[in-house]
Amino acid sequence: MRKITADKIYTISEGVLENAVIVLDDQQKIVAIEERAQQEDGALEVYLGVIVPGFVNTHCHLELSHMKGKVPTGTGLLPFIKNVVQSRGAAEAEIQAAIEAADQEMWNNGIVAVGDICNQLDTKRIKDQSSIRYYSFVEMFDFMQDEQANDKFEAYKSVFDGQSIQNGNRKSVVPHAPYSVSKELFARINALNGEKAQTVSIHNQETPHENEFFLQKSGGFTDFYNNFGVPFAKYMPTGENSIQYALANMNPKLRTLLVHNTMSNSGDIAAAHAWSDQVYWATCPNANLYIENRLPNYQLFLDAHAKMTIGTDSLTSNWQLSVLDELKTIHKYQSYIPMETLLQWATLNGAAALGFEADLGSIAIGKTPGLNLLSQDNLSDTTTVKKLA
Repeated sequence: MRKITADKIYTISEGVLENAVIVLDDQQKIVAIEERAQQEDGALEVYLGVIVPGFVNTHCHLELSHMKGKVPTGTGLLPFIKNVVQSRGAAEAEIQAAIEAADQEMWNNGIVAVGDICNQLDTKRIKDQSSIRYYSFVEMFDFMQDEQANDKFEAYKSVFDGQSIQNGNRKSVVPHAPYSVSKELFARINALNGEKAQTVSIHNQETPHENEFFLQKSGGFTDFYNNFGVPFAKYMPTGENSIQYALANMNPKLRTLLVHNTMSNSGDIAAAHAWSDQVYWATCPNANLYIENRLPNYQLFLDAHAKMTIGTDSLTSNWQLSVLDELKTIHKYQSYIPMETLLQWATLNGAAALGFEADLGSIAIGKTPGLNLLSQDNLSDTTTVKKLA
């Protein structure tokens, strides 16, 4: 049994507590929240700072961890993708060592759950034994070529079948992005997932070229696909932003995690909310700066009462895997967002998006959310995080 207290406790679900004590059992489950005045000081673990729940990272590519520092910053999404495709190969030992180190880095940074994009089975070994809970999103794409949908589906189905389901881990098959998945492949993905209570994700509106491609069949994606030998002679533009194509082909009955959303406008957000009440929006601010040198307009999401979550993306497109550093970046550039709001994005919203909210995401009796200690009650450059439980 442990009794832990600090200057403040951000419960997320029940507001901010002062002079409170969190009581944990030997399995780190919260069994009581008591008043500090009722305690004998010698029985308490007393900390300076703020206690918050364990962080949830809703978007990562753990299998790309070996590519840290190999792709230059500021190139824009299309050159970035080309660099990843051309340079992701490495020796198995190097890949596994990097995955293991990245998993440990996230745990040390107070992350208790991760939504992880998978194209291969490289991360299964670590996920089977990790202290972090993973939701593996097995990503499928066929470059919008219907005739290739079946072959691509079968190839990625084997990756899905082999993903980790140990220790509470979950898995789904998901479309990569609107610009890379045909209607036929969307249908195969939907059929495999069914209508069970689960989460799917999709990269959404990360670059201006994406909307331009759907609106007019112009912009960088036409040259990008031509360079890869992908024919688009029969493709007709939709005349709408890319998110409309995704919504038309996805299942509104599933939790849907839209990732990046850098170019999403108020109309796009409203359309997604009209389509389903189970839409979540993952923002990866440091990755957006690393790749495109831009951030979403978060005020649009606040105005729409959007359920925002935090992602780190991969070490290919980030300098570290730290949810706290993502919050610091948002605060630095769009400081009007309250700290309590950002913490909810990083904890309870993320847990709900992944379907893990029953025991993660907030400090409440009966939950085992993990406890993080922030060194101070603000998000300055000097704020640090220490894992307490």
